[in-house]
Amino acid sequence: MRVRSLFISIAALLSALGSYAQIVKPPQWVGSWAASQQIPTDMNIAPKGQLEAATLRQIVHLSLGGEEIRLRLSNVFGTSSLGLMSVHVARPVSASGAVIDFATDRVVTFDRGHTSVIIPSGAEYLSDPVPFHAAALSDIAITITYDQEPATQTAHPGSRSTSYVLHGVDASTAEMEGAAHFDRWYQIAGVDVPAPTGAASIVTFGDSITDGHGATTNGNDRWPDDLAVRLQSDPALRNLGVLNAGLGGNRVLVDGSGPNALARFSRDVLVQPGAKYVVVFEGVNDLGMTARLQEFSPRAHDALVASILGAYQQMIDLAHDRGLRIYGATITPFLGFDFYHPNAANEADRQKINAWIRAAGHFDAVIDFDKVIADPADPTRLLPKFDSGDHLHPSASGFHAMADSISLDLFRR
Repeated sequence: MRVRSLFISIAALLSALGSYAQIVKPPQWVGSWAASQQIPTDMNIAPKGQLEAATLRQIVHLSLGGEEIRLRLSNVFGTSSLGLMSVHVARPVSASGAVIDFATDRVVTFDRGHTSVIIPSGAEYLSDPVPFHAAALSDIAITITYDQEPATQTAHPGSRSTSYVLHGVDASTAEMEGAAHFDRWYQIAGVDVPAPTGAASIVTFGDSITDGHGATTNGNDRWPDDLAVRLQSDPALRNLGVLNAGLGGNRVLVDGSGPNALARFSRDVLVQPGAKYVVVFEGVNDLGMTARLQEFSPRAHDALVASILGAYQQMIDLAHDRGLRIYGATITPFLGFDFYHPNAANEADRQKINAWIRAAGHFDAVIDFDKVIADPADPTRLLPKFDSGDHLHPSASGFHAMADSISLDLFRR
């Protein structure tokens, strides 16, 4: 009888522990916002001393909302550990100003309650969950007070969002009057929310056209932003987040403005929380560089095309290994872009690559941006009404047309 009672007691204990485990089960997370990281260069480097013991406020625009948020901070290109004295989040009064609604200000903690953090060199760091009402398509201000400036900076230069830095104030300061400002992000890599039923994220992976060159500063009208608006307007798809993994000047094969696309694919796509879909829109900078400074032989052009297609196939295989659906976006026209001086050979390469993207048996589906914004009268050029003026980057109206062209059925699977 005692043995039987012992078994009953153990069973009851295990049942209680199981119930407790269900109660305290940590939330599953899905990405709501993201930015790819690189070492800034030239005018994008914060001047010496600007971040030393300084408070930096940065505004980001979410796709999904939630009642909690989690930050991902980055020192991935840092060459030494980076100390952050405090981090706060709040709702900004405006997307284009430094003032926050002080009543919404929340302290961000790390490692179960610590208000400061040291991020090792080469690492990213997750915050604790922060109770915070974040509406879909809303802005949040992330304010960081640095202990010391980064030894090597980790940044996203193409923010199209104004950031503010000031010395002698703490991260809860409401107004930051007199702050210096610039259009770059530092240290912020992602914002996640608890995943509702059916939640997933779409990673838009590309170069400056995805990053938003040609969009309105503080306007959040890049084509991934417009896609997020469309998803939120569809009751069946409003649990899908959109993560912008664009980097200005990025190339598929060669480092330049940030790591090459294949090198950053794992960090910027595969490990994103809740990622289920990826749109690959890369390659124009690889093509353009062949004409910028020298002429390539026909054999070199063929080799370049083959290498780009090989990199695409690698991305397809890596995505499929992780259970992601991967969609290829056709490369848009760039004849007339003065920086690259594109010629007929570049256009022939673009057509070959686009034919491969459109062909069956490669990407899971095609998003044909080329057909959307090319000029029907001269398909080697952007349609003038969608041209930002440099003949490479679409305007805000061009971005809107690109987002509108994407079949939302691609994300109903």
